[in-house]
Amino acid sequence: MSPHAALRPQPTPLPTPAPAPTPARAPARPTTAAALHSVSAVTAVLLGLVAIGAMIHEPVLIPPLAASAALVHSAPTLPLAQPRGVIVGHLVGAAVGYAVLAAAGSSGWAAAVAAGVTLALNMAARTPHSPAVATAVIIVLQAPAPDRFVPLLFGSTVLLVLTGFAASRVRRGAPRYPAYWW
Repeated sequence: MSPHAALRPQPTPLPTPAPAPTPARAPARPTTAAALHSVSAVTAVLLGLVAIGAMIHEPVLIPPLAASAALVHSAPTLPLAQPRGVIVGHLVGAAVGYAVLAAAGSSGWAAAVAAGVTLALNMAARTPHSPAVATAVIIVLQAPAPDRFVPLLFGSTVLLVLTGFAASRVRRGAPRYPAYWW
């Protein structure tokens, strides 16, 4: 090699292109056993909430809890299904719902504000749980008595979490719930 060859600029290698991202796809269809397990667990816990409500003459099953049960039992590894989001998320939704109800009264406008504030606070608190937004809306639109509603809501969310925990240990190979407690 000549002494001048070392002084010549060497060609720089071309960067390798990044692999193309894989397109997003719907999740795989669950096995029949997994689907039956999830549906049975959700139905059992919701029937339990209805039974509790019938015994105490107070509706315990509200639509957001049905959505929470579906998340806990059919998507137990998602952040939206974790105990922190389920329990604290609904309590944040209830607090916001009652605050907005007290400040602005019961209207669709106030319910929309309560939903937005609940979402923002749950995001800030790292307690993501979309059904909790509906809890705030229900409180603003239906104005349930807080001294009865909040304890029932808390107990119901704890029950949902505990049934999710138990159900994930019954079926071998099922994803363990929760992915994290807090």
